[in-house]
Amino acid sequence: MVARGVLSTDHPVLAHIVPIRRCNLSCTYCNEFDDFSKPVPTAEMKRRIDLLADLGTTIISFSGGEPLLHPDLDALIENIRRRGAIAGMITNGYLLTADRIKKLNAAGLEHMQISIDNVMPDDVSKKSLKVLDKKLQLLAEHADFHVNINSVVGGGIHNPHDAVVVAKRAVELGFTSTVGIIHDSDGQLQPLSETEQNIFLQVRDMGKKNYARMNAFQDNIAHGIENEWRCRAGARYLYVCEDGLVHYCSQQRGYPATPLEKYTVEDIRREFLTVKSCAPRCTVACVHYTSRMDYWRAPQTIPAPKQAAENPHFVQLHTK
Repeated sequence: MVARGVLSTDHPVLAHIVPIRRCNLSCTYCNEFDDFSKPVPTAEMKRRIDLLADLGTTIISFSGGEPLLHPDLDALIENIRRRGAIAGMITNGYLLTADRIKKLNAAGLEHMQISIDNVMPDDVSKKSLKVLDKKLQLLAEHADFHVNINSVVGGGIHNPHDAVVVAKRAVELGFTSTVGIIHDSDGQLQPLSETEQNIFLQVRDMGKKNYARMNAFQDNIAHGIENEWRCRAGARYLYVCEDGLVHYCSQQRGYPATPLEKYTVEDIRREFLTVKSCAPRCTVACVHYTSRMDYWRAPQTIPAPKQAAENPHFVQLHTK
């Protein structure tokens, strides 16, 4: 994957695709769900997966909403694998059973991430260790795929020390552990308190395979420091919403908002060079990690188009 990515910048490394916007939870910091949407029809999802594969996408990962609510998710995973891409998903884990995990194994899932926000459920999030620990035990016993547990700080989490408990439990069960900083409901960076900063660093150093240890991106965010980096969203990273439109990321829905079937290598080349004015205060770590392999080349020189400036989220993110 890395070798192919270094050789050519004309294809996405990672695409998040939404098979259903509905979620069975309603975490107050999240702006990526509703409680009524129907699943994207299976045939249409397979068509979109094929379009991403035709663009040369290396990793196709399901996001949401809650992907496990899609009735044909296993068939969609199989389609990703048939097209030679790596299959992943982000889930809240509530719907996992031993049988469901075995079906994900059979489908060929290769990576799963679960974010656990606290030890006990509260008014901010129900994604708690108390509720999910039995699901984690099932994953430890049955999953053939890699599991990463992401603990979080910031974003109104009441007990930041919970992140340490969650991370320790993840390592104990044999999973990798990462730590993330929750954005607010507008996707904006909110600096951590001194206590939260210390907890962030403690959890960050707990996992042997923690992406956050690879660079200073998350460290700067934890201290409220803006990052200077070349965001390759729209090129190396794509976010495909339930309507089949390509966006920069989950927090910049609205641009470029191009139908996936019309997205071409020319779009990838343009967005590779486009300056995203939201980048300094961005908290979307997956975009940063995906862009990281291209830090050394092709300075971004194309101003973000007027349509992006008219997106209220976009303006809010880069306004201090």
